[in-house]
Amino acid sequence: MRQSSIDFSGPRATARAIYDAAVARAHPAGCLLPHLPPAPARGRLILLAAGKAAGSMTALAEAHYLDTGLPPGRLAGHAVARHGYTAPTRQIPMVAAGHPVPDEGSVASARRALELAASATVDDLVLVLLSGGGSANWVAPAGALSLAEKQAVTRALLRSGAPIGEMNIVRKRLSRIKGGRLALAAAPARLLTLAISDVPGDDPAAIASGPTVPDPSSMAEARAIVARYGLDLPPAARALLDDDASETPKPGDPAFAGSDYRIVARPADALAAARAAAEKVGYAVLDLGPDLEGEAREVAAAHAGLARRLKAEGRRAAILSGGELTVTLRGSGRGGPSQEYALALAVALAGEPGIVALAGDTDGTDGGGGEATDPAGAIIDPQTLTRARAIGLDPARSLADNDSTGFFEALGDLLQPGPTLTNVNDCRVILIEP
Repeated sequence: MRQSSIDFSGPRATARAIYDAAVARAHPAGCLLPHLPPAPARGRLILLAAGKAAGSMTALAEAHYLDTGLPPGRLAGHAVARHGYTAPTRQIPMVAAGHPVPDEGSVASARRALELAASATVDDLVLVLLSGGGSANWVAPAGALSLAEKQAVTRALLRSGAPIGEMNIVRKRLSRIKGGRLALAAAPARLLTLAISDVPGDDPAAIASGPTVPDPSSMAEARAIVARYGLDLPPAARALLDDDASETPKPGDPAFAGSDYRIVARPADALAAARAAAEKVGYAVLDLGPDLEGEAREVAAAHAGLARRLKAEGRRAAILSGGELTVTLRGSGRGGPSQEYALALAVALAGEPGIVALAGDTDGTDGGGGEATDPAGAIIDPQTLTRARAIGLDPARSLADNDSTGFFEALGDLLQPGPTLTNVNDCRVILIEP
């Protein structure tokens, strides 16, 4: 039975407002237009977009060019976003594909992007709009690898607990579009990538698996990652990783001579907006940075200790952090890194008075079954554990079973903003009232 007698005022509402400020700062409506280049003087503008913000980015970009005089016949392109994240467009075809596990839409979209890139001439401009989720939305299996096998690799990587950067190092060797290969297809046309970053350090080679930039990682690193996590890969994937010919293009490759790359929104930008919102209502902010990584429950335990110390000092404070945490699956429940962090934080705080926290993915969904209706995260307060036990929930058991969604769903404490059409990783807010 769902618990519904919850007070959503006070610090709970403030935590949500801080999260909303972070999301708003990262939306393409507030960051994309100043970076759009002039249309080419003679050739076509070929617009290719992939990721969770592809719908909003494409709609804004095509409206800009069509409304400023670019003839429709000189605008071509293709856009793909995860299911539930598409947006209405006027001319550019917009389709949906799977995330985090790719599907047939991912394969068809990657094929079309490569075809359009390969058709570009020196008079054309290829404009690539990238955001988190692009790795799953553009899938072009290399060698003899099938889509089913690529899906199996993705599931194995997701279960392993590997950070996203390591996952991408492996995926680049199994693809005909990732790791700079889209740029190879577009050369010698001019190419500009505008990206919304969802990775720690804002590394272009990691955002959507870096389809338009040189790849500094190595085949040896990919093999080491597979060994480190004991990944059971299909034979076709093993064959690609055993073949040095699967190596990605490197810095200095002439294919990148006419290519430029700009990041238009970063996790740090969203966290700065969150900080401004918290300070506006009187909190002293402890900013832990936009690039946190690690096992969700371990990070939560550390943050619980920090919150207790600040409370003991009598400080009215907000602890803010971004980044992307991981979950190593041990149970069979439903959840995601933000929800597991929130549950582990509640367990570690053990009902400590005066502490409210929210953890949510800025894209609007956190783990789950890959549906646009999946929750973004959860919120906790000093009554979380008491309310849970009153309806027969065991917080420790839910955590052990990786069932954070089931836990917070029963309490009515899921964060459910719906698709935000952007993605700059997670936003975590801990509010401390002395």
